[in-house]
Amino acid sequence: MTSLRKVRRGRWAAAGAAVAAVALMLPTGSAASAASTAAPYDSYYAAAEGKTGTALKSALHGIIKTQSKISYSAVWDALKNTDQDPNNTNNVILVYSGRSQSKSTNGGGVNDWNREHVWAQSHGDFGTSAGPGTDLHHIRPEDVTVNSTRGNKDFDMGGSAVGEAPGSRTDSDSWEPRDAVKGDVARMIFYMAVRYEGEDGYPNLEVNDSINGSVPLHGRLSVLKQWNELDPPDAFEQRRNQVIFDTYQHNRNPFIDHPEWVEAIW
Repeated sequence: MTSLRKVRRGRWAAAGAAVAAVALMLPTGSAASAASTAAPYDSYYAAAEGKTGTALKSALHGIIKTQSKISYSAVWDALKNTDQDPNNTNNVILVYSGRSQSKSTNGGGVNDWNREHVWAQSHGDFGTSAGPGTDLHHIRPEDVTVNSTRGNKDFDMGGSAVGEAPGSRTDSDSWEPRDAVKGDVARMIFYMAVRYEGEDGYPNLEVNDSINGSVPLHGRLSVLKQWNELDPPDAFEQRRNQVIFDTYQHNRNPFIDHPEWVEAIW
């Protein structure tokens, strides 16, 4: 496991450099907008300023728990907006597959896309009722077959290649997403662990450093921390956070705005 991480570390770093290079090629207005996404919301995080560890986690929970909730059926249309392909407004980008696919092909067929809960539902027994089961900060479009293959596996390195999700790998008890969304996945998991703390009838979700852990835990913490560092937020992820804040839930994923807070808490 350790040697595999070392082999792939360089590739993740190269991918991060490539993202930065692409950002430099954006039109001036677009680059400026992406770079300043979090700046107007410094006041949103005022209660967390200067805190670390459990105090920071508690402060962020107090900030982001105030949100509007949507129904599970409303998630379909929301994802068509949050995950829209920037190069084709008729399509969405599938999170693990990386494929651009027509928004209209959502459903349950073999080649349709459906709603993937990145924090697996069985790792919290929260179902699809309004709350963690419909929280857009961790629900993404994905190919029906790939979604089924991922199932409720924890996140870790290694396994066999997944045919319909180039760059993703899986084995009997873990799932490794493609490099371009490793950080996205990590930040979604960390968001859920901060947002849901056992209040309002919701489970107390926590990240742990194992796989096949008991409910309501999700892993693997050490790997997710690496992914957060090696795949920083890009323009797609930042736009998604903003759309969820502006249009749907009116709360933010703080680890997209401040990825350094992962290390400060965990």
